[in-house]
Amino acid sequence: MISEFQPTIKNVLTRETFQNAKVIAGSNGLERQVKWTHILETNKFDSLINGGELILTTGAGLQLDSQTEQTHIKKLIERNAVGICIEIGTHVNKISSEIIQLANNHDFPIIIFEKVVKFVDITQDLHSLIVNQHHLELNQLNLLSKRLNELSLSPNGILKILQELHANFQQSTLFITVDTKSYYYPPEVKDMDEVIRSYFMDFREQNMQQSFFSLNGESFALFPVKGLGQIWGYLCLQVKDCLLNEFFYTVMDCAALAIAQIMLRNRTIEERKQNLEDELVRNLLHGKHYNLNELQTVIPSLPTNLYYRVVLIQTNYPEIKLIEKDWEEIKLQRSMMFKSLFKQHGLFPAVSIGKNEIAIISFYAMEEDLVKDRSKLSQVITTIMEIKETNILDGSQCTFGVSKVYQDIALIAKGYEEARDVFHLQESKKVQTFFYENIGVYRLLLLLQENGQLESYIQDYLGTLLNYDQEMKSDLFTTLEIYLDCSGSKKEAAERLFIVRQTLYHRLVKIEQLIGQDFMEPMNRLALETAIKAYYLVKDTPATVTVTNH
Repeated sequence: MISEFQPTIKNVLTRETFQNAKVIAGSNGLERQVKWTHILETNKFDSLINGGELILTTGAGLQLDSQTEQTHIKKLIERNAVGICIEIGTHVNKISSEIIQLANNHDFPIIIFEKVVKFVDITQDLHSLIVNQHHLELNQLNLLSKRLNELSLSPNGILKILQELHANFQQSTLFITVDTKSYYYPPEVKDMDEVIRSYFMDFREQNMQQSFFSLNGESFALFPVKGLGQIWGYLCLQVKDCLLNEFFYTVMDCAALAIAQIMLRNRTIEERKQNLEDELVRNLLHGKHYNLNELQTVIPSLPTNLYYRVVLIQTNYPEIKLIEKDWEEIKLQRSMMFKSLFKQHGLFPAVSIGKNEIAIISFYAMEEDLVKDRSKLSQVITTIMEIKETNILDGSQCTFGVSKVYQDIALIAKGYEEARDVFHLQESKKVQTFFYENIGVYRLLLLLQENGQLESYIQDYLGTLLNYDQEMKSDLFTTLEIYLDCSGSKKEAAERLFIVRQTLYHRLVKIEQLIGQDFMEPMNRLALETAIKAYYLVKDTPATVTVTNH
């Protein structure tokens, strides 16, 4: 037990040199630790006291028998002396009741010797005791430090370090990471986890340092665990006042360092894995050669009904300008965050993190239909949009695109292009869906654009109208678009165009002259509506009518 190595006033009173001593005040302070002893025979001692001393005095110059003279005891208390031993009879015959009351109020022990004692014997004895105990503490600290280092190299090292702290301090201990994972010992401490987490999360932005706090009547010490210039979590120990000494702080610092070493190794391993995964995913997305063995480390080992979608996330805010070390940390944080989120919904992600584009191949076992699949991914995307993590991700600024469902790994590059098409359509406000299969007629238009036939299609159906608008500085194109969107309702179209109905009639007559009187026939109308969307696709400007279907 660590407490065995703590010399206190209570321990001192059991020594042979104190067999004739009597405590007359401040008995509640007997657990104070004695760091040293000091013989004091002057009232000018401010520069002589460092704190933690047990004072020995005959009372010369201190006037301890005066009913009104409390100044010197107050000074000793303020200088953090742990107590005072007074020889009665030489300079002091009694201690005033006012001084006794003052000592009781501050739990400041006053010990008297009613017989003459040799202070030199007391100091020699106590200094030998303190020095010997100090050596014991150093030895204990050395052994414990080695033990913590050994545990940091063992499997499940963090929990074993907490168990070691509990064995030495006999107090509940926890390690709470800044994400979601917690470690605690003994098991019943689990109930404290959420309460303590809510406490330090309130101060997370302040980069909280070592501190003490009380919750539900219990006292706790909090020690940050740091690595790579960041706080990764907090080591928390339930404490009592008797534990709060230099030995305690040194042990906790050693434990925090051992946990930091574990997390640094884990972080290095995760970074290496993420870099390999990132390269593999990028090769797959661009149709490049990939290593089959590496692929098997990324793709989950599931039955033959394993399917996937390609999910793209574009961050849409200025490129992050960071030194490489800081970017690697953010990259890993993003990867861990997305993997955790996808796995929570039964999806198995392979992730590539870029500063502006994040690509995720989301594997899953095919269910009865695609409804559940889209529902899961929609929930994931909604959660991402709500993320507001400083320097990591602002989900509200992101654009998303999701490919069709595929099973053949060779088609990942095709899925990548589909996902890119979706968020390009989203960026230009043409669609409000995340999923490629829901972009409607744009699937055909994108194929026509890829084959170089889209411009010709637009010219065939809208060329005369667009040329007229350009020459006459008119806007019959918008009139036609709104009129078609209103299904031929002249009243609704006039209201949306903010014109009177008579003006709309004149415009429609001109439109008939340019594109034909039968433009509202079903086949012609469909062709025109498609050509309008094609026009916006080529111009890369928002369409008035958008496809909405998540």
